Amino acid sequence: MTDARLAGADFLADPLVVDVLRILSAEGGAARVVGGAVRNALMGLPASGDIDIATTLLPDEVMARAAAAGLQSVPTGIEHGTVTVIGRHRVVEVTTLREDVETNGRHAVVRFGTDWAADAARRDFTMNALFADAQGRIFDLVGGLDDLAARRVRFIGSADQRIAEDRLRVLRFFRFHARYGHGAPDAEGLAAAIRARHALGDLSAERIGQEMRRLVIAPGAAATLAVMQDSGILPLIAAGVGRVGVFQRLAADAGAPDDPALRFAALFGFVQEDIDRIVRRFRLANRERDRMTEALAARPALMGGGPASDRVALYRRGREAVTGALALLAAEGRLPAAEAAARRSAIEAFQPAVFPLSGRDVVEAGIGRGPAVGVILRHLEDWWLREDFRPDAAMLRRRLQEIVAAQQ
Repeated sequence: MTDARLAGADFLADPLVVDVLRILSAEGGAARVVGGAVRNALMGLPASGDIDIATTLLPDEVMARAAAAGLQSVPTGIEHGTVTVIGRHRVVEVTTLREDVETNGRHAVVRFGTDWAADAARRDFTMNALFADAQGRIFDLVGGLDDLAARRVRFIGSADQRIAEDRLRVLRFFRFHARYGHGAPDAEGLAAAIRARHALGDLSAERIGQEMRRLVIAPGAAATLAVMQDSGILPLIAAGVGRVGVFQRLAADAGAPDDPALRFAALFGFVQEDIDRIVRRFRLANRERDRMTEALAARPALMGGGPASDRVALYRRGREAVTGALALLAAEGRLPAAEAAARRSAIEAFQPAVFPLSGRDVVEAGIGRGPAVGVILRHLEDWWLREDFRPDAAMLRRRLQEIVAAQQ
């Protein structure tokens, strides 16, 4: 234990956390909050994800004590000692202290124990192995407080060994540095990540995609991705080079959308084939693929255009596609940043009209049912858009009558 103490951390006042720490610390048991909640509280950041609690009690005892206290529990990872405790419309993850018996780079065989130091030693980074008890006292067994103060993401013990236990830790190293680190990445960790880069091919696309989604929206993403590119890791996982400069400019644009899909488009989106490749490599969702595709496809119509062409693109492709395309054009240096920002603001404030006519209007004007109806309707809509949405229904019907008359 150190002299450090958390003061006013939200999780220490959470009724469910208070209850779980109390029932697991009674009658010879011990329990402490560990990991992200402690790390973020010490950094003055909001907690990320569920609260994790470590305990000396075995899973069956955790579930029994939870039931006795009127709390529901679910053995969500019983083989690894994890029980989810549910109460007060919240959940906490409770895991028995562990030691690794066997690892294969993806999964570990663990042995339950009561040794806090052994449990801390099997974790990934020093800043993630800090424990806090119900009184807010910090237990630092691996030098995590010093690394946290220095904003240094450092593996516990041997970086090579930690990565050998789980190869995903290569990407977690970069993701955590982008989120919490400062300056250059830890030299030992970076060297180990480079040595292990060719083993990343054994990871599933889903796991890689999960890490990359979180990395690209982190505060230090641009600098971290540059290191990943220079070290050969980014080209390896993406099967192609990244546009780090474009990404850096997009990330620095305070007005640009900050969703992962648009950042992937900035980083990798030379052409549609690149988007298709990244979707496969990172196993992205259809929604993310469409976001990137639409932003790329909207760019040509916006080049050399202005407010009127922006409004037409908004009508045809949607607000998200146009604002994303304008942000990409600025990041690519094909539009002045100030112009792109002004056009984005105008688009965000503009509400496009609904086209006043339908196929029924065309039929009632004397055009028989069939393909001609759609052709004429598209012609009218194109004219309406060229006129910047100004023609009303009456004007459109007059133009429709002119078309009908010309056919007779």
